Amino acid sequence: MASLGSFLLLAAFVVCSYAAAISIVGARRRSRRLIESGVGAFYLVCALMTSASAVLINAFLTDDFSIKYVAHSSDLVQPLFYKFTSYWGALDGSIMFWVFLLSVFGSLAVYVNRERYRELIPYVVATISIVEMFFLYLMVAHKNPFTTYLSAVPADGQGLNPLLQNYWMAIHPPSLYTGFVGMTIPYAFCMAALITGHLDDSWLRAVRRWTMFAWLFLTFGLMLGMIWAYEVLGWGGYWAWDPVENAALLPWFTATAFIHSVMVQERRSMLRVWNVTLVITTFFLTIFGTFMTRSGVVSSIHAFGDDPILAKLFTGFMILVVTVSFGFVIYRLPMLKARNELDSWLSREGAFLANNWIMLFSAFFVLFATMFPTLSEAVTGDRLTVGEPFFNKWMVPIGLIMLFLTGVGPLLAWRKTTLGNVKDQFLWPTVSGLTAAGVVTALGIRFWAAGLCFTLCAFVTGTIAQEFLRGGNVRRKNTGTDLLTAIIGLVGRNKRRYGGYIVHLGAVLIFLGFAGNGSKKDSTVQLKLGETATVGAYMVRNDRVTVVDDGQKQIVTGYIAVFKDGKQIDTMYPGRSIFHKHEDEQPRAEVAIRRTIAEDLYLVLPVNPEVGSQTISLEIVVNPLVNWVWLGFGILAFGTGIALLPERALSFAVARLPAADAVAGTAVLLLMLMLGGTSVSAQMMHVPNPTLVIAPAKNALEDQLREEIGCTCGTCAHESLHRCTCSEAEGLRQELRAQIDRGKSHDQIVDALAVIHGGHQFLRAPQDKGFNRLAWLLPYALAATGIVAIGFAAVKWTRKPDTGPETPPSTDAAIEERIDDELRDLD
Repeated sequence: MASLGSFLLLAAFVVCSYAAAISIVGARRRSRRLIESGVGAFYLVCALMTSASAVLINAFLTDDFSIKYVAHSSDLVQPLFYKFTSYWGALDGSIMFWVFLLSVFGSLAVYVNRERYRELIPYVVATISIVEMFFLYLMVAHKNPFTTYLSAVPADGQGLNPLLQNYWMAIHPPSLYTGFVGMTIPYAFCMAALITGHLDDSWLRAVRRWTMFAWLFLTFGLMLGMIWAYEVLGWGGYWAWDPVENAALLPWFTATAFIHSVMVQERRSMLRVWNVTLVITTFFLTIFGTFMTRSGVVSSIHAFGDDPILAKLFTGFMILVVTVSFGFVIYRLPMLKARNELDSWLSREGAFLANNWIMLFSAFFVLFATMFPTLSEAVTGDRLTVGEPFFNKWMVPIGLIMLFLTGVGPLLAWRKTTLGNVKDQFLWPTVSGLTAAGVVTALGIRFWAAGLCFTLCAFVTGTIAQEFLRGGNVRRKNTGTDLLTAIIGLVGRNKRRYGGYIVHLGAVLIFLGFAGNGSKKDSTVQLKLGETATVGAYMVRNDRVTVVDDGQKQIVTGYIAVFKDGKQIDTMYPGRSIFHKHEDEQPRAEVAIRRTIAEDLYLVLPVNPEVGSQTISLEIVVNPLVNWVWLGFGILAFGTGIALLPERALSFAVARLPAADAVAGTAVLLLMLMLGGTSVSAQMMHVPNPTLVIAPAKNALEDQLREEIGCTCGTCAHESLHRCTCSEAEGLRQELRAQIDRGKSHDQIVDALAVIHGGHQFLRAPQDKGFNRLAWLLPYALAATGIVAIGFAAVKWTRKPDTGPETPPSTDAAIEERIDDELRDLD
């Protein structure tokens, strides 16, 4: 079977090469026969990759340990489901899964558009085939998942990493890969349009839904990764700005910018160069993110490992992509000129431009901060750590600006917004925001940043509600139906617009969850049998500890009674699992979570319990509003699904429903969270000492340095010395105290610790001096450059010849509704 798999990969590479070459030749010669031959070969690649995937999955299901990849990622006692998901569980299989998905998506995209975009299809096939050839070459020449043992075949495998044997991780990689791979389709159509010169807006219609589809799965993958980190890693959080997390976030920023700016090109024929650039950049960042996680260029517990050969191959391919792509952009610049100019910055186009600039700044900042430790090591020889505080310093205010623009954009008219319109549109959203600010102040919530976030969430919610109510009332008057039916019909008539508003509502709920993190409570205690501890409104009691063995692992479980207001409300079961073939690794923590709409009670056993004495160490975390993050994604996905529907799908049905029947048939969709405890698997990233009492800081200097210095165990989230209780952090605190006792200054202490540890990796953010000052200056430089560029664009776009007074465009809701009805079929 291994020989068959290797043959299928080699055959796919040869057929892929043929498809790329013959498609280009056919397009150049205008030969329909050659083009069809290339398309047929392109479909054959999909069939070959499907067959190769079936061979590999069969090897896992039949325990064929003669294949190294199977022996590395599976064993005899591994559950059947995880044997199947082992396909993409390690480096070799993940590359093969990438090519398989791309062959399926590419074949589907070509099949659907083969008649509508005949001029583009040959170059679409060629572009996707070249990308497939690169990944196929990686497998054929370097990372073949069908490589076999030359000597004795092991009787059993090593088994999949215990961290990956979790249902969230089983679906997280496919979702993320679907988002990454899906971005290749818009790139292929973009390159086809640039090569052929067919740069009207038709290619945008071919890729818009593909972009939204890929964006949805990319968002889904990010959210699943957050849930996995929350429920599996056992540290009580869900985002730590890890390099692998950031690698998936980078193309999300640029894809989000494109989804917004494409509306400006469709509506006003502006931003044509910008949109082409965003498509190319998004595709490049998907390749760069894959490079980051598989080459060893960044240090992360989530990365696949260090592979210098793979790093060189990826670097060469990325240089080729950038050179060819932007070479064609420069060549086609005369054909990409905008047909209209910006009438006013106080317009929806202006809001979209600001949104795009913020998104692009975020992408470049996260990219720079993620790669800065590697850059610093290459230049100075000192590998630094850029941790959560540095990212949050910039990304928290940027996120709040994004949230504000989410509420502002829909309130502005296309082309130009008059002052009277501003007053009319902004009144109720502003009242909503000010009311929320008053409530936040009355409750004593600190205004920065949680209070401001709550205020902006209310402002955006007011905007969305106003848009639905005004549009619904206009449609109710026109159709004679009730308001609810009118709103459903409104959504059916303009799915992209109102589906987008639902997506924005989901984003509001996600930000609410982020704001709740500011009130998080965390405590680690040691409990003997029958003892209790209290955190927030909850009291927990250690009832007993049990040990079981299921053949694959030994599980130690604590039975924890949970009380609130003096009454027992639940029994939770945190534990630790020791896998028999992974005894040399840290035991995997079994996290227990009790979910409510207001907060989570999160219990972890950080160290192995003492079964004989029934004594446990228990970490107790209370996470307010965290479930709003997951609920928000559900609403976001629902809104994206509506926007992806064909234009006639819902409007056809709604248009033919009598008013009475429409009322009777209206269904209300409710997204609910699961209440009650859930036990999931996790492997602790470090081993805190629950009996350790952190001594208070001696003075303000020590308190400041404890916040600036993070744990260097290499596996935790670089927690500050204020809260980390593992042995590595305690050693750092003792070293810090010794330097304080010697009367040294801040800089002298940092320099002394750098000598002891051979570098500044203990700092949670780079120092603002020397080469490291670049990490602090570059964001300011990017912001200043963007402001200057926007200023030049504002002067250029708004400088027009005097053609006399111009009547501002109407913003009457009834007229807009009628125009939307008449133009819905043109999409």
